[in-house]
Amino acid sequence: MSRTPLFRGLLIACLAAGPAHAVEGMAGGELMLPVPTVTIYPGDTIKETMLRMQAYPATYRARTAVIDASAAIAGRTARRMLLPGEPVPVNAVDDPRLVSRGTPTQMIFEENGLVITAIGAPLQNGGLGETIRVRNTDTNRIVLGTVMADGRIRIGAQ
Repeated sequence: MSRTPLFRGLLIACLAAGPAHAVEGMAGGELMLPVPTVTIYPGDTIKETMLRMQAYPATYRARTAVIDASAAIAGRTARRMLLPGEPVPVNAVDDPRLVSRGTPTQMIFEENGLVITAIGAPLQNGGLGETIRVRNTDTNRIVLGTVMADGRIRIGAQ
């Protein structure tokens, strides 16, 4: 029995999947994934120097979806402990939080040159540009606001 038709079928399937898959499947190519070089603890901001690229066989299948580019990790915050040499799951990192739940934060309302500031207690964590609920500590009213880069919360018309 000739194996040529089977090989030809696999080759066509690999080429249909794209050139990168064809090369990996035929030549035993490698998959490069970013991994930590040190233990990263929950809440730590991940720096580019904490990462290196590590080769895995093309047949490697992670237990969960993993991040495949260093740029997608650097500058983000670890949600759980990340171990050296282990691929980083997608759900293990988060955008940095500028506002923390319950921590008094300045709220600002600006319109037509009028600026009103007050202190509020965020009811949820928030990152840059996120809309969160905030309790005005003077009136106990709950309002919606957008987290700004400096950690303040903009209330009202955006």
